[in-house]
Amino acid sequence: MLKKKTAFLFAGVVLMVLLFSGCYKTTTLVVNPGASITTEMSYSKDITPMFDKSCAIPGCHVSGGKAPDLTAAISYKSLSAGGYLKAGDPDNSTLYQWLSGKKSPVMPLGAGPNQEINAKVYAWIKQGAKNN
Repeated sequence: MLKKKTAFLFAGVVLMVLLFSGCYKTTTLVVNPGASITTEMSYSKDITPMFDKSCAIPGCHVSGGKAPDLTAAISYKSLSAGGYLKAGDPDNSTLYQWLSGKKSPVMPLGAGPNQEINAKVYAWIKQGAKNN
C-alpha cells in the first residue's frame, strides 16, 4: 500500500514539474506596430520629444548616464554611431528590440513597452531612420 501511495505521489510531482516547466515566456510576437502610420515620421518632431519625456531624464539616457545618450542635441548621433539602428529594419534594430521587449532590459524601465512610442519608432526606422 505504501508503495502505491509513493508511486502516485511521485507521478503527481513529475506531472506538476512537466506542466509548470512549460509556463514561461520565450518569445514576444509583435506585428508591425507602425503599419497604421502612413505619414513620414520626423526625428526632430516625432521621436526626439518622446525621448525627452521618457528616456533623457536624470539617471537614464543623458550625458554621463546609460548609453545611448538620448539628449536632444546628440541623440541621433549616439543612436546611429552606437549601432542601435538598422535603417529600414526595425525588427533587427537594438533600439526597437529594447522598446518592444524582445531584448532586455525593456525600455522605458519601470513602464515597459509603450504602444505609441513603439509604433512611431518602428515607423521611423522602417522609413529609413532619417535625421529629419
